[in-house]
Order: sequence, then C-alpha cells, then structure tokens
Amino acid sequence: VELVESGGGLVETGESLRLSCAASGGTVTTYAMGWFRQAPGKQRELVAAITSDGTTAYNHFAKGRFTVSRDVAKNTVYLQMNNLKPEDTAVYYCGTSLPGRSTFDRVGDWGQGTQVTVSS
Repeated sequence: VELVESGGGLVETGESLRLSCAASGGTVTTYAMGWFRQAPGKQRELVAAITSDGTTAYNHFAKGRFTVSRDVAKNTVYLQMNNLKPEDTAVYYCGTSLPGRSTFDRVGDWGQGTQVTVSS
C-alpha cells in the first residue's frame, strides 16, 4: 500500500491542523490505519488509530484534542488536531497494520511523513 500524507505546517499554540493520508494499492478498510509521530531525538510513537471496522483509539496525549477518521470513498484517513501545543511538534506518519490485524506490533507500510511545527 502506498501512503501519502499531507496537511502539515507551521501553526501557533492553540491552532488546528488536519492531516490527510491518501492510500493507493489497497483499501483503508482492509487494515488498521495508524497515525504516528516522531520528534527529534525521540522514538516514533502511536498517536491514534482506526481499525478496519471503524473503531478508534488514542494515545493519552491525543484524547480530547485529536480525532482520527476516514473517508472510504476517498480511501483516505484523516487526523484532525485541535488545540495544538509546542510538544506536538514532530514529523507525523501514517502506517498500516499487517492485513487482518488490528495492532501495530509490526507496521506493514509507512508514508513519507509530514512536518508539524507548533510555535509557542
């Protein structure tokens, strides 16, 4: 599956961004789709995920601020990020689970990432 992220940018504290992850070569309902982020000097971490049946899950720092969703017709997954903070600054990636799985112990495919920078 090829994944292409977009929507990153430079925003101020408290502002919002919506990231998109367009998939080709596979459908977003076949896999669990995850949004991950990696800040400089830190490990990549899971931000939010949506399973093949549409169930969503969030890391603690994303709950109440971020929303993951998908548009099956567009084969695209989104991450709406509200009330952004400087600590949200990172490269954001989307990734797939392995087919038929709902966890990310192994990631099948990665996008190239999109930079999100939040100024204080």
